[in-house]
Amino acid sequence: MHFDGILFFPVTAYDASGAVDTGLTREHIASRLPHRPGGVFAACGTGEYHALTAKEAGAVVRAAVDAVQEGAAPGGTRVPVIGGTGGPLGHAIEAAKAAEDAGADGLLVLPPYLVNAPVAGLERYVEAIAAATSLELVVYHRANAKFTPDAVARLAADPQIVGFKDGVGDIGVTQEVVLAVEATGRADFQFFNGLLTAELTQGAYRGIGMPLYSSAAFAMAPEVANAHYRAYAAGDEARRRELLERFYRPLVALRDAVPGYGVSLVKAGVRLGGLPVGGVRPPLVDPSPEHLAELERILAVGAELAAAEPAAGPAGSLVGTDALTVS
Repeated sequence: MHFDGILFFPVTAYDASGAVDTGLTREHIASRLPHRPGGVFAACGTGEYHALTAKEAGAVVRAAVDAVQEGAAPGGTRVPVIGGTGGPLGHAIEAAKAAEDAGADGLLVLPPYLVNAPVAGLERYVEAIAAATSLELVVYHRANAKFTPDAVARLAADPQIVGFKDGVGDIGVTQEVVLAVEATGRADFQFFNGLLTAELTQGAYRGIGMPLYSSAAFAMAPEVANAHYRAYAAGDEARRRELLERFYRPLVALRDAVPGYGVSLVKAGVRLGGLPVGGVRPPLVDPSPEHLAELERILAVGAELAAAEPAAGPAGSLVGTDALTVS
């Protein structure tokens, strides 16, 4: 499993009754594939994994797999689909098996439920999920699942564990993680920035050897996300900073206004784009009318910025540059 380009975290669509709408979820994912994401992470954070049953999570992953298969060019490289797992161990194992049955290529292991565990326990948690499936795993370093560099190096000894997503933001520790895994000789292990609105911090992450990043903004504004990625890949700092200043900084300010808006705003942005994917499930809340109006304004600015960019190929075509070589 190898990622090239922006990592896409789609929303999960619900129908009018609040049930998962796999048709709309598939349509949402399919509409983003022409923008060439490097991977589709279905039923993960932006996809409200925390609010899904294992069966629902499997259905969302199946929708993603179907969308990717239907959108694949003959003879072309298939975009990998990663399913979410995590939470209570039993639920995590059920979700992992459901994702495998749905045809996923791998799993993103989100934190376990509630408890603060020692690092040795976190390692056992990841190993238990790995033992329940043949899929490759990416470990998510976040919240109550904070791994030490030595722990990640030990996990990397298992070829089934292929990646590390940082959601903590401690650059020093993350640099140590990269160095510790490199010292094991793993050349295929991949690292990526998984902070909320990762574009704002990606300049620093590239400097420590983490060229990949997840993009929630890609789900609602793929043209803007690709404009940032092209500037990032080309080293066009003036263009990148313009996008950060005029689009991403206001978006982050709005995101930080209410807990959970990292998901709610993205879903609202997809709705503003014309796809009726529904609201968010509790305990998250949808944006207020005032915040929705501000989001609409920010998205309009982003669209204007993206439209002003000279014609260019999709962002994924730039990963062959030295700055973004991952292997």
